[in-house]
Amino acid sequence: MTDYNTIIIGAGTAGLTAAIYTARKAQSVLVLESTGIGGQISTSPCVENYPGFESISGIEFSDKLYEQAQKLGVVIEFEQASKIEALSDGTKCVYSDNNSIRRTCQKIIIATGVVHRHLALEGEDTLSGISYCAVCDGAFYKGKTVAVVGGGSSALQSTKLLAGLCSKVYLIHRRDSFRGEQRLADQIAALPNVEFLLNKNVTKLIGNTALSGIEITDKNTLKTDTVLLDGLFIYIGQIPQNDIFKDTVKLDESGYIIAGEDCKTNVDGIFAAGDCRTKTVRQLTTAAADGSVCALA
Repeated sequence: MTDYNTIIIGAGTAGLTAAIYTARKAQSVLVLESTGIGGQISTSPCVENYPGFESISGIEFSDKLYEQAQKLGVVIEFEQASKIEALSDGTKCVYSDNNSIRRTCQKIIIATGVVHRHLALEGEDTLSGISYCAVCDGAFYKGKTVAVVGGGSSALQSTKLLAGLCSKVYLIHRRDSFRGEQRLADQIAALPNVEFLLNKNVTKLIGNTALSGIEITDKNTLKTDTVLLDGLFIYIGQIPQNDIFKDTVKLDESGYIIAGEDCKTNVDGIFAAGDCRTKTVRQLTTAAADGSVCALA
């Protein structure tokens, strides 16, 4: 006998969807989460591209998933998974909290998502005034001047949110067009207090203990300019957190778990769902799809 039928690592959209589907099959499910329920979507101010919800905040969406999973009997523990093993008899082991806790199961679903990529500039980890979550910290900059770095939907959504709070918002992107939804870009372009700084890279952070400005460099002319700021919000991509699994399942050169649309890894009974696996489209809908695929498999 194993402790659980399925252990899921990660309580984002993919992980909680997998938990809901597995529990509905009358199987015992444990979800391990090290930070907070919902993953990255919980920091989104407004979700408008998930079927069935014309508009919903990321926090509310995450809470609904959490409540649904709990009502179905899913056990959710706030622990950091530290290692997984696949034993010769087919049993799987999941260790947590620096290997101090060991649980056994028949199946493992890895749904650890990704974390924010940093600019890797001096002062990024020490200066106040730098954030990766406009939902969390935007209110601190009411009436002030801020900048958002990035060109995806998260950067665009955060710019729209901050424009409703701040006196001025710069949107800085290294290309001449955005990767995010065109509809969002059009909405932001019409806002009077938003200014686009395109084909620009942030090359220096200015300030002693608190951020007071940034240096930006035009990638075509190499001309530098200084932009005075009260706050900087960084949305330049994500990094998978799969190192603890590398001795058990195969990762690609970027650290994503190698798994196709069936979500199967190279180890029988271990699946990868959501943004942590190799895939071309990373959206809320595809995360939910991965969760259901894993559970049904």
